[in-house]
Amino acid sequence: MNYLAEGLRLPTNGLDYTILAIYFVVVLGIGFAARASVKTSLDFFLSGRSLPAWVTGLAFVAANLGATEILGMAATGAQYGVSVVHWYWIGAIPAMVFLGLVMMPFYYRSKVRSVPEFLLQRFDKSAHVLSSALFAFAAILIAGVNLYALSIVVEALLGWDRWVAIVVAGVFVLLYITIGGLSSAIYNEVLQFFVILAALIPLTILGLKRVGGWDGLTHSLEKSHGSSFMSAWSDTGIGDSNALGANWLTIILGLGFVLSFGYWTTNFAEVQRALSAKNLSAAQRTPLIAAFPKIFIVFLVMIPGMVAAVVVPNIGTDRSDLTYNDAIPLLMRELLPNGVLGIAVTGLLAAFMAGMAANVSSFNTVFTTDIWARYVKKDEPDAYYLKFGRLVTAVGVLASIGTAFIASSFTNIMSYLQTLFSFFNVPMFVVFIIGMFWKRASMKSGVWGLVAGTTAAMVNYFVFYKQGIIGIPTDQGANFVSAIVGFVAGAVVMVVVTLFTAPKPEAELAGLVYGTESPDAPEVPEESDSAWYRKPALLGWGAIVIAAACYIPYSF
Repeated sequence: MNYLAEGLRLPTNGLDYTILAIYFVVVLGIGFAARASVKTSLDFFLSGRSLPAWVTGLAFVAANLGATEILGMAATGAQYGVSVVHWYWIGAIPAMVFLGLVMMPFYYRSKVRSVPEFLLQRFDKSAHVLSSALFAFAAILIAGVNLYALSIVVEALLGWDRWVAIVVAGVFVLLYITIGGLSSAIYNEVLQFFVILAALIPLTILGLKRVGGWDGLTHSLEKSHGSSFMSAWSDTGIGDSNALGANWLTIILGLGFVLSFGYWTTNFAEVQRALSAKNLSAAQRTPLIAAFPKIFIVFLVMIPGMVAAVVVPNIGTDRSDLTYNDAIPLLMRELLPNGVLGIAVTGLLAAFMAGMAANVSSFNTVFTTDIWARYVKKDEPDAYYLKFGRLVTAVGVLASIGTAFIASSFTNIMSYLQTLFSFFNVPMFVVFIIGMFWKRASMKSGVWGLVAGTTAAMVNYFVFYKQGIIGIPTDQGANFVSAIVGFVAGAVVMVVVTLFTAPKPEAELAGLVYGTESPDAPEVPEESDSAWYRKPALLGWGAIVIAAACYIPYSF
């Protein structure tokens, strides 16, 4: 992410800072309110598996709706136009539905406390150790991205020193997670979801009004950028040249399948929200409930970016001192009055804190339950792990501050995040999907699939792409290709290793492989209400149908 332009300093006043202060007080209040429910380590790490579906569903989408996405996707809208919809309707909804309908029953009924713990049950200790280490490392890197982006935005918009922004945000995230555990993080994410919407909705409406509505926006952008700017699939044929640097095959396979499914089905920062639900039905509905706002959120990040491309015709080029990343701050300065401006700034801070908190809370769970409790200090009293979890939360926040400097070496935060996903989430997904649907997959194939997938994705990106051995126009295009390479390499190695190593005894696969049922699966309380919103399958198909209907205008 490039530094935001100096001219974007916002004209904030006492009213705006009052709104910001009220938000921070409420955040800490939620943390203290949640503290009363934290009695055991399960309460701290998974909210005692007691939360209703609507709470976990909103937290699920808010955990992903960090300010890196808001700023990054608005920047993508300013740069690529309607192509932003690929990251939502192809790169999110199908995978969220798959998680709810297919994978959550395996996660929830196996009583695992984390995603890596499922790999321990399905494969062996080596796969568990490696996946735990990879996830913990990736979670801290991604939390650092949010912290770094926050510091840049606050410095540019409010004039705070960067270190002040980092310390303030880090301390507040540390306090409310340490005090109230996952419940505090989740209830704050629900609050943050509505604060973020309160920031984006007026920005989108006033932005459209500024450029003459949707017709005015379309006319201006087609005149300045060409008709392909308003089409998601224009010039995406194999061999065609387009600004995105990707063709339909890499978009569908790289983004729509490998990166998307790898992120949404194995990223514990998301799955943890569903695992905290009160029963299996609520756990399944969590990503499905989240899918509905996800369908429409794309308009709230895409349209402001496109409006910015009209307001500043040369944004992101050598003829302007504004970069694509300046799209949201530019409109905030140009369109929002004081008061509403305070809400918008609070929304940005809330988004950064939601993204950081999601990764820190998932990090403390994986490090405590999958690494420390299993391999370092076994069989300690539950109170010990509760105390240690709080300590690790502080370690995670401090480590995030360190990894923020790694993020500073990348010129585009969204490209950096997609690179991390191709390295860490994609290999884990291929191991999951093969292990979940192929009984014969051996115990040792899991760890070697992880090694092969991660290595292949890194080699493709750092050697073949960065050294110019293969010609890929953009970092985003390279990420799509790296994801495909990592998936294929992991799958091939798993098949080969399986042919030469022993499978897991079939009796130990009950409930872990599709088509088998665990003999001691917990009873799932039936919901007394048969309303449509309590039916996971109907919710899932509804999300797909609505996303498909939204996509029709941009398919030609």
